[in-house]
Amino acid sequence: MNEPDDFDPLATADAPIFRATLTPHRSLSRGGFLTLMGFVSAVSFVSGAMFWRMGAWPVFGFFGLDVLLIYWAFRVNFRRANAREDIEVTPYDIRVRRISHRGDVMEWSLNPLWARIEKHSHPEFGIERLYLVSGRRRLSIASFLGPDEKASFAAALQEALHAAKRGPTLNPIT
Repeated sequence: MNEPDDFDPLATADAPIFRATLTPHRSLSRGGFLTLMGFVSAVSFVSGAMFWRMGAWPVFGFFGLDVLLIYWAFRVNFRRANAREDIEVTPYDIRVRRISHRGDVMEWSLNPLWARIEKHSHPEFGIERLYLVSGRRRLSIASFLGPDEKASFAAALQEALHAAKRGPTLNPIT
């Protein structure tokens, strides 16, 4: 008597309408980073050796310092790429979960019936900021996307909000 039914209205009502994981874009891969650092190190070493040969030996150390600073800047950049933003829309809830590059987690829950998307645009550059607004709560989302990506994301999220406002579709025939 405990056989699972093919049609479970509660399972379909809680199913996500929209789910997105947003991550910062990084155009340089790990292999590209190693290649770039090898090139910068080689150029700095050769340039420093030339100055050493001319008698300006302290300059050699400054070239090494430049390589260390470039390496440190890229390491910070790669560490920040671990940030992530998860957005999920169900007929009853909008969940936004933001994980920083340090691993700090912040979560928000909004009612989709009251939520709306607010866009701040610049005439020349396009969408600069996206907000999920519900009552007095105003939550910035998709901050590390580009203007075109924000427009596409806003359209998809707006469609999901409209679907959530219509409510769950319980149609066992289709």
